[in-house]
Amino acid sequence: MGDGGLMKQAEDVADQFLQHTKRYLPHVARLCLVSTFLEDGIWIMFQWDNQSSYIATSWECWRILSDVFLLINVVVQLGSCVLILSRNFVQFACYSLFGLLVLQTLVYSILSTPVFLMRDLALGGCLLLLLAECHVENRSVFAGVPSSGQSSPKTVLQLWGRVLLVLMFMSLLHFDLSLSSVVKNLVGSALILLVVVGFKTKLAVLTMVVWLLFINFTFHAFWSNSSDSSMYDQLKFDFFQTVSVIGGLLLVVVLGPGEMSIDEKKEW
Repeated sequence: MGDGGLMKQAEDVADQFLQHTKRYLPHVARLCLVSTFLEDGIWIMFQWDNQSSYIATSWECWRILSDVFLLINVVVQLGSCVLILSRNFVQFACYSLFGLLVLQTLVYSILSTPVFLMRDLALGGCLLLLLAECHVENRSVFAGVPSSGQSSPKTVLQLWGRVLLVLMFMSLLHFDLSLSSVVKNLVGSALILLVVVGFKTKLAVLTMVVWLLFINFTFHAFWSNSSDSSMYDQLKFDFFQTVSVIGGLLLVVVLGPGEMSIDEKKEW
């Protein structure tokens, strides 16, 4: 009874928070979601020579090819961010960012680095949720009548968006036997499972957001390092990727878990 009461109180707090922020949450979610693309596009412009030389050396190609690749990165990322934030041609912007993620995965050999691959897939999950938000369901004269077991495209996007988002949390798990790591892994794994199956989704997602904010400002505090150090760029990269995943989680709150979830099934 005590545990149930505590859970109910936590859900009431979450509901009150969402009630007071529902007007602003979609905008905050979008801004957070595009932050890593926005930061990366600006960073490339300031690090153009270094990045161009690195790619030219890695590819063993002409410098002009690496310059073209960087130009594509800047234009696609900054242009797509503007479109998403202004709510114009959002689907086109999402597809462009999807293509860029695939291109970056191949160019920077991310496939061989599981942690970075999981984080890129989590960003893909964010984009799927953004597509779900702007997806217009086809309406018919039978609106409101169950569709004989067929799932709508929006529902599928919401499901896969949730599944891919939790890969960010899996990349944060540390497999050692210290008490703190064991506790963090157990709590993190429980939250991951709740989000994937869509049970107590709002509470689980908001808990994840608080957890990620703590991790971000504690362990990814790039501003505490010199801008000339290698750790500065690495921590900044981790920080903004995490902020984007937070944006994706907030979209889960805005949209709900979708029909393919335990929460939705319980309402039938």
